[in-house]
Amino acid sequence: MSTQEDPPAEPDREDDEFATLFDELQELEQLVDSEDERRQVRDAMRAAADSQDHEPATFGRVVWGFGRSDLAEALLGSLLFGIPMAVEGGTVDAGLHIAQHPLYLAATVIIAIGLVISILYVADFQDVRVANRILGVVPRRLVGVTGTALVVSVALLTGWGLVEWSTDPAVVYESACICAVAFVPMAIGAALGDILPGN
Repeated sequence: MSTQEDPPAEPDREDDEFATLFDELQELEQLVDSEDERRQVRDAMRAAADSQDHEPATFGRVVWGFGRSDLAEALLGSLLFGIPMAVEGGTVDAGLHIAQHPLYLAATVIIAIGLVISILYVADFQDVRVANRILGVVPRRLVGVTGTALVVSVALLTGWGLVEWSTDPAVVYESACICAVAFVPMAIGAALGDILPGN
């Protein structure tokens, strides 16, 4: 007579519970009538997100809102990925190359933003929820992450003398192209730095 093994126990579904809770709170936010009630729902969402902090998990958390700690994490990730770009001579060469091909410049920026969107909202490292869109359209986290990477690329490359912001438009354009090349890995680093800790 063959022995039938019991199926393994279901893994803890706490991550699904948080996701379901956020789904319900987001629906409630759309249903309430007053701004005061919406603020109370957002406070509940913030409290739910903060309650995950005692859990040791790195992946699978619900990430909601974009605050100072998220900005600091994006800054750190941007620097970690960006410093090698600032000391590598290939960054300047690639920037001067795309300066001669404006479509390459546009493609570089679009691809960088697309990669950030993919990391934040598609790759499912975390369950990233959009809170408080800018102008009702643009996610605050997307602007925070890409803005941080852009500022870091310009500041770091300027501070280390790789780019120059003179009155000559050709020099400014080449500097912008060099910063765009460094922006790509810095944006990836900022996105990963922001969401991987799971705050």
